[in-house]
This record gives sequence, C-alpha cells and structure tokens, in this order.
Amino acid sequence: MPARNPECGARGASGSSGSSVLRFSPAVSSRSTHRRRHRSALLPSVLTFAVIVASGGLLLLIEKGLLNGMHTPSPLANGRKPEYRLAPRDPAVDVESQILQDIRNRTIRAMCGHDNTAHSVWSLSSAQRKTLLQHILVNEKHRFLYCYVPKVACSNWKRVLKVLSGALTDVHVQVKMDHHADLLFLSDFSPEEIRYRLSHYFKFMFVREPMARLLSAYRNKFGEIKAYQHKYGTEIIRRYRKGYAKNNLKVAGDDVTFAEFVRYLLDEDPERMNEHWMPIYNLCQPCAVQYNFIGSYERLESDAAYVLEHIGAPQHVQFPERQAWYKPVTKETLHYYLCTVPQKLLRELLPKYILDFSLFGYPLPNITTEYCRH
Repeated sequence: MPARNPECGARGASGSSGSSVLRFSPAVSSRSTHRRRHRSALLPSVLTFAVIVASGGLLLLIEKGLLNGMHTPSPLANGRKPEYRLAPRDPAVDVESQILQDIRNRTIRAMCGHDNTAHSVWSLSSAQRKTLLQHILVNEKHRFLYCYVPKVACSNWKRVLKVLSGALTDVHVQVKMDHHADLLFLSDFSPEEIRYRLSHYFKFMFVREPMARLLSAYRNKFGEIKAYQHKYGTEIIRRYRKGYAKNNLKVAGDDVTFAEFVRYLLDEDPERMNEHWMPIYNLCQPCAVQYNFIGSYERLESDAAYVLEHIGAPQHVQFPERQAWYKPVTKETLHYYLCTVPQKLLRELLPKYILDFSLFGYPLPNITTEYCRH
C-alpha cells in the first residue's frame, strides 16, 4: 500500500495490545544506554512543586466543570467511556515523574469522561477522522501505531520507523527527510483493517508544552523555511502589519513577528490549521483513541527508550540524538517571546490550546505584567 499524507508516524508493540489501558509513564528501560539514574533528592524542586500546584489547579477546574464554557474543538458524539489505569510504579522512577503521571492520568480521565466527547474514531466528524488517520503511522512487523505531532521530535521518530521497515540502514544516515515516502499511514487501510489495528496494536504518541511547541514552529517555519515564509508569512504581514495593504507593497514574509503570528492563530479554526500549529488534541484525538502510552518531549530520551523496548525494536535501533544545528526552546527564550505579545492576545489564544494544557498536565503560562518585568 503506498504511503501518503503528512509527516511522522509509527506504531509498535511486539505481540498485540488490544487493551484499553492507557499508560502515562514508563518503567525505566532496561537498555543500558538509556537507563536513568536514581535521583538523590526525595522531593521535587520548588519549581516542580509550583508546576504541580498549577496543574492541580487546572485539574480542579476541569473536574468541577468550570472550563465547560470555553470554546474548544471537542467533537460531539455518544460512546462508551474509556477505562484508564496507571502504569505500574517502579522504584527507579523518581518522585517528580510519578506525580506528573498521576496528574496526567486524572486529567485525561476527567476530560474524556464527558458525554460530549468522542470515544471512538467513528464518532468523529469526517474531517476530524481524516486528520487523525493521516497522522497515525503504522508498523506491521512490530504491530504499533504512532500518532505523530509536528515539532515533537516527529522527524526522528520517522527515521526510527524507516529503519524498522528497512527503508533506512541507520537513524544517523544523513539524508533529506521525506515525510511521505516509505511510511505507512492508517488512512491507507480499509475501515475493517483500521478497526483491527486500533484494537490490537500498541498505540503511542508524544506531547509537548503547547506554547513551546508553537514557538518552535514559529522560529523554524518563519525563520528558516522559504515555502512557509512565502505561503503564510506574506499573508500574515499583509493582514496584521500596519501600513501594508493586501496587494500593496512587495512582502518577503521572512520577518513575521511572534505577536503577528499569534494574531493569525486567533483568526484560524483549530480544525483547519496547518499541522505544525494545530492543537495536539485535534491531531491525535486522545479521547477517541485509547493510547497505551503518551510520552513527553520534556522526557524524550527515557520515554523513547521505553517505547523502543516495548515494541521489541532491535538493540541497534536507538532514538536519534538532536542535531547540532537544533535550536532548543529554553524557558528563558519562551519567557522572552511570550512577553513580546500583548497580554490580551495571549489570554485569547490560550482557550484554543486549553485541551493540550489540561489533558497532558501542562500548567498555563504566567503572562502577568509582573512576570514579564523580570
């Protein structure tokens, strides 16, 4: 079957995994190169504690239904409520990681338990289902499904998938990544085949702090990719920069400000956005698909090692290290960019990504004037 559609994806699980169990944190991998060392501290840092408190506060809002009035892209449907349980605790998993996985488990259980949330792929609208199936990659040999999310290490996961399928000899081979060739998407299958794979294959995805993901997309697409500068940058400048009429001055599109990008996002329908800034919820539909594992970009090394071990990948297949040219989004960088955007715009933007914050346990960013003074 020819592969078609968007970038990044894979699936994996040795044997079959038809259970509705959703795991949120791996036991420490047995791979020696990825085994994490025990932390000496028994309690989380003050910063982590603040994150936990913020996440817990958001969770209480969810559980009390106080976010129900927010306009989110939750699909309407009637379906059964998925069952979740925590992954087994392991002594090697530090306290901080365990607390975060508990929060993620509770938030997903609370949000996906709502009656107006789709609990099946077939309860989604045709447009929602198309987006989802085009973002789930399939590996038949290792029997797994991977929902790729752009700007969450999906290019490296594609490399891993191509090595597992034999299309690449090694994850470090220096070749231009083709995001379509030699990849098999769930949308390539018939409805019956899709149902079988959703029920019997190991399903996983990776998430990232929503604002950091947006900033990563902004810096990459508008700072480095000419095609995006021409297609999106020119239009954004004409629409949101004072003094630029629609068909007036010649615009290169390579100097879009982050504030202009935010204004553009405010006018976009989340379900019709480019995949690089479409909410993770809309891409992977975690209430409609019962993922066995949800890893995070912030714990990429250990989470990726767990997935590779679980799917039974050969020992020589390791998750690639970040390229030397990669520009990480640090806390300081994110702080700087968020503080260049008027608070009013950020407050209007957050509801579009509220499900990404709430479902995956990320605290809402501090955008107060006092915070931005420092």
